[in-house]
Amino acid sequence: MGAKYFLAAVMACAVSASAGAQAPKPGTLETYKDWTIGCDNRGRCEAVSLLAEGADWPDNPVMVGISRDAGPAAEPEVWASRDAKGPAEYAFLVDGRRIASTTGMDGEAKISGPQASALAVAMARGFSLEIRSGARLLGRPSLAGSGAALRYMDAQQGRAGTTTALIATGPLRANAVRPAPLAPTVIRLPISSGPAPAAFWREELTALGSFTGCAEEMRDAQTLEQHRLSKAEALVLVPCGSGAYNFTSVPVIATGVPGRRTFRFATFDYEPGWSEDAKRPMLVNASWSPQQARLESHAKGRGLGDCGGSESYVWDGMGFRLVEAAAMGECRGAWHWITTWSARIAEKPAH
Repeated sequence: MGAKYFLAAVMACAVSASAGAQAPKPGTLETYKDWTIGCDNRGRCEAVSLLAEGADWPDNPVMVGISRDAGPAAEPEVWASRDAKGPAEYAFLVDGRRIASTTGMDGEAKISGPQASALAVAMARGFSLEIRSGARLLGRPSLAGSGAALRYMDAQQGRAGTTTALIATGPLRANAVRPAPLAPTVIRLPISSGPAPAAFWREELTALGSFTGCAEEMRDAQTLEQHRLSKAEALVLVPCGSGAYNFTSVPVIATGVPGRRTFRFATFDYEPGWSEDAKRPMLVNASWSPQQARLESHAKGRGLGDCGGSESYVWDGMGFRLVEAAAMGECRGAWHWITTWSARIAEKPAH
């Protein structure tokens, strides 16, 4: 079979699988005292520290997390994050004992390998964590709930009772751990080059405002944000409300020639977070990347950005398919949101 026909067969199978695929089901988050944990559809889990309940926001907070992929061979990784520039040493001390250290860059540091396993176990069993750079104390992230979070991670990944578990260890070997789930594949349609969509006529704006129910909000917009999808279709992000740090828009597909365009709501295989109680899809702080045919929605729970939810979609020629979702349910200082869904992206051949 020639390479051309082999590729066509592979893509046909992928399209068929996508058409029959079930709707995405992002993972949920669990909170144990001062730690939140979540796992995605690939079995990857991540536990993240929170500010202690009732604690004030520090001048320069340090967040720490523990992540681990699914599968028998996957090892944990411990990371720390803070607002800083340049290189710096990061030493992790549990109950006064130095367990691991590394050099970080621009406020980000990662520990992997045997050091990470030893540090994760020590954190789960310890009472206090200090992160230092030389003699300087960077922060004391809380360890309350870290043990319960890692026990949950062991259970979710099927490690409980095996030698690979961090907390729920047992005599079973690594081959008893269930394999990582296969990642779903989403077909992305490249956006064809061409002129930008023409501005709407007055009659079209009236029809669009009536169709979306956003006529009042549209009056404050100088121009509507339009993005080319194909020669005959465009994505329109219709403004439909705003607050201090969240701006909502209704995604509409416009079809046809200027002056006679028709409108339909964009479809999603997983509705954006603010669409649940509405009869129309609703994006928050939306952005569009034509190079990746990717639509983003990012809703903040508060202005600090330490809680909320986000979704990323790609255009498949018919609608928008979820390729990544992340969330942080606790507004307690965790600016790193946990991934709850991810998919592989395959390019649909251009005709």
